[in-house]
Amino acid sequence: MPQSQHSPHAQLGADLFVEQGRLAFERAVAANKDSVAAAARIVADCVAADGVVHAFGTGHSQAAALEIAGRAGGLVPTSRMSLADLVLRGGEDRSVLGDPLLERSPGLAARLYALATPRPQDVFVIISNSGVNNSIVDMALHVKSAGHRLIALTSLEHTNSVPALHSSGKRLADLADAVLDNCAPTGDALLPLPHGGGLCGVSTLTSSLLVQMTVAEAVALLIAEGHEPPVYISANVPGGYDRNAVLEARYEGRLHRGGH
Repeated sequence: MPQSQHSPHAQLGADLFVEQGRLAFERAVAANKDSVAAAARIVADCVAADGVVHAFGTGHSQAAALEIAGRAGGLVPTSRMSLADLVLRGGEDRSVLGDPLLERSPGLAARLYALATPRPQDVFVIISNSGVNNSIVDMALHVKSAGHRLIALTSLEHTNSVPALHSSGKRLADLADAVLDNCAPTGDALLPLPHGGGLCGVSTLTSSLLVQMTVAEAVALLIAEGHEPPVYISANVPGGYDRNAVLEARYEGRLHRGGH
């Protein structure tokens, strides 16, 4: 239910968030049936070709990148790109991360891309609720110019309601081979406050839902096509760490998890 349709008698609180959050989930599922199928096809083809899925997001969009890369129940050939890579693997002084204009730095996307050490068959998932930040669009342009398939995870409502900030005039969604719409409202906050403003961001929840839907569909495709999907199990169950280490060894030097 859009914010404008909230009942004037609805009581602000946890119950209202659960109610509206459930509706947001239903909207995201209904709006993304074809997009999930398209994204899953890209991921499955990548994994079958010995590729790695690279995830990139800034701010709270890093939560969706964490959902993609290196988690129990997820695909092993996944890598998370982060601004911290500049320090942890790129040799920069840690003070660079305190620069409020870091995301606008010329050449940032190319530097992070190089640190990710991608191969031609690798694909990228770029996450941004607004889809207009300069670093996000720069990365998308760089990824596409290098010939990779690109999946965007964004809010179409938000991105279509704000000006394109990049000098190219492009938004993230304009550059992607598949677009997953997290169906978050403009500004992300789901519940309106009585005197203006909003409460409770929902994009993290719906983005996680779409990530897991895509992973489930991609693994189903891989199995149907005769591949054994490389999937993590929890390192906190007996034998889990050793089993995961064997799978990771197939991708030695290619799996980066935010600088590690």
